[in-house]
Amino acid sequence: MEKAASGSAIAIRFDGINKFYGAFHVLRDIDLTVRRGERIVLCGPSGSGKSTLIRCVNGLESYQSGLLTVDGIVADGKPKTVRSIRDRVGMCFQHFNLLPHLTVLGNCTLSPIHTHRVPRAEAEATALDHLARVRMEAHADKYPHQLSGGQQQRVAIARSLCLKPDIMLFDEPTSALDPESVAEVLDVMAQLAARGMTMLCVTHEMGFARRMADRIVFMEGGEIVEVASPQIFFSPAAQERARRFLSHIAPR
Repeated sequence: MEKAASGSAIAIRFDGINKFYGAFHVLRDIDLTVRRGERIVLCGPSGSGKSTLIRCVNGLESYQSGLLTVDGIVADGKPKTVRSIRDRVGMCFQHFNLLPHLTVLGNCTLSPIHTHRVPRAEAEATALDHLARVRMEAHADKYPHQLSGGQQQRVAIARSLCLKPDIMLFDEPTSALDPESVAEVLDVMAQLAARGMTMLCVTHEMGFARRMADRIVFMEGGEIVEVASPQIFFSPAAQERARRFLSHIAPR
């Protein structure tokens, strides 16, 4: 069994990962290697295990058997290990999880200042730089309730970037947004992808997957059914189950 060493070309490796919720087998013998700088889109019907899989990466979900390695660290579920992995992995959720009593700038600097002991001036300068990257620097003094859904998600992405992650996880980041806001967030994600960020993204935005993914992972029933390039996945050469799935999704 190959193990990823720190500084290697492997960012994440799933080796025979199994997870259960009681008697329900939610992840079944998952084998997947993600290389540094690679952009992976996970798709499939609801309940196929996509979100559970990426939540295992940063310790939001545990697994019962197999081996998961993140940036050379074996994800064993111990608190110290989880902290080390979260220092390297950023995550954006379907719901933005911004703290309502803090400004945009306060949300972005909270963890760097209080968890990582970054001096306030440095943390604020870094936050403003990342807010500029997502075109939200003009809103630094606003509160979350003063922003649209797309703006809040862009702030959430900036907040994750403030921790200088090597890997970004996206769990259906556009599913709660209106079409205009979806375009805003996908544009920011495309910019990250273009800069070489390692990305795992659970999404039904197949236009984004076609343009930006290096590989598409199709899951069903807790299993990986197909792993293919966009050229193959969106062609008649794709597996029949994947073609049926795509036939029910309107392109955007």
